[in-house]
Amino acid sequence: MPPQQCYSHHTMLAAPIPDNDAERLAALRELLILDTPPEQRYDKVVQFAAEEFDMPIALLSLIDENRQWFKANVGLDVCETARDISFCGHAILQPDIFVIPDARADARFADNPIVTGEPHVIFYAGAPLRMPSGFTIGTLCIIDHKPRTLDATELAILTTLRDLLLEELNGSAEATHA
Repeated sequence: MPPQQCYSHHTMLAAPIPDNDAERLAALRELLILDTPPEQRYDKVVQFAAEEFDMPIALLSLIDENRQWFKANVGLDVCETARDISFCGHAILQPDIFVIPDARADARFADNPIVTGEPHVIFYAGAPLRMPSGFTIGTLCIIDHKPRTLDATELAILTTLRDLLLEELNGSAEATHA
């Protein structure tokens, strides 16, 4: 593995790589979902999340080895971004929803290029997609261009939407192995 590049003017914390990443990637790839066309069953949930929380961006983000790839995408005109600058790369290591109320005020993210430039991720909430195998393959995340918080009810709604996506993902995994 090449050494991590260090830039003296950057203090941004790159998304850490979990110890079990090889196994996690295998679990993700078993789904045969990466680089597949959009599917309404995923798009509908992500669209609902964007509308429900009045967020300009909502994503079903799957964390591959060097990128996060968007299976469903509201508000971004790209289909993937680099894993090391991704918020979702941090979120998959969390036991529960990962919330950053204002990325500009968070030392881990303040000089991240997706905070300081397009798409201006200021608020981020990512619900980890933990499969029955125990591996977290990605997130359902909502993003705003201004600081926000989520109350207990909103966190519960985001959790429910995440669980709906997990049911769909698990259903497609079972169909793949049938």
